[in-house]
Amino acid sequence: MTKLKIATISYLNSIPFVYGLENSNLNMDLTLDIPSVCAQKLLDGKVDLALVPVAVLPKLKQYHLVGDSCIGSFGKVETVCLFSDVALDQIDTILLDYQSRTSVELVKVLCKHFWKINPTFINAKAGYENEISSNVAGLIIGDRAYQYTEKYKYVFDLSEQWQLFTALPFVFACWVSNKKLDLEIEKEFSEALQFGLSNLDKALEQLKDKFDTSIDKKQYLTEVISYKLDEDKEKAMKLFLQYL
Repeated sequence: MTKLKIATISYLNSIPFVYGLENSNLNMDLTLDIPSVCAQKLLDGKVDLALVPVAVLPKLKQYHLVGDSCIGSFGKVETVCLFSDVALDQIDTILLDYQSRTSVELVKVLCKHFWKINPTFINAKAGYENEISSNVAGLIIGDRAYQYTEKYKYVFDLSEQWQLFTALPFVFACWVSNKKLDLEIEKEFSEALQFGLSNLDKALEQLKDKFDTSIDKKQYLTEVISYKLDEDKEKAMKLFLQYL
C-alpha cells in the first residue's frame, strides 16, 4: 500500500495532531513545516494531505476538507499579531511574515474593510522583525510572536480584531487533501487526530521539547486554540474566502 504523504505545521498548536498521527497505524510519511511550506507542498502535489492555511484553498485545482479538526480561535489567538510603534491610522508600511499565507491575507482584509487604512505591504524576508519601527509595522505569526509582545507599543491580535468586526471565530488552517481519499483512510486519519486531542497531556509530555517557548503550553492549547471545525468556523471560513 502506498504511503500517505502528510505535512503538518511545525508550531506548538499542532502538538495534538502530531502526537495522534505518530501514535496511529497509518502508513504515512509525516513532515513538519512552516504554514507557507505546507501550502506549497500541497499545491505542488508533493504531499497528499496537509494542514494548510485557509487562504490557499482558492489556489488548489481541487480540494477536499478531511475530518472536522482545524487550527482556530475565538477572540485572541496570541500568535498572529501586527506589531507597531504607532496607532493604526499612522501606519504607512506593513512587513508581511514570510511564514504565513492566511494571516497575510487576513491583515489585508482587516486593513481594507475594517481598519480603513491603506498601507504599503512588503513581503518580508528572514530578519525583518528588526525593521519594525516608527511608521513601519510588522505581522509576526507562530510561537516566536511571544518574543515581541512587550517590545512594541501596539499589538493587534488579528483573530481578536476579526472577532470584534464579524462576531465570528477565525480558522487559520484546516486539513485538506488534493484528491479524494479512501473513506477508510479518512476515518483512520480522523481517529488519529481525535486520539491526539483526547490525550493532550501525553502529547505535551512527549513533544514539549520540540517547541521551545516559555508560555503555559496546556493553557494555550486548551483555552486559546479551538480545534473543532464547527458550524460557526465554517461560516467564518466562507466569509473570509469571500473577502479574498
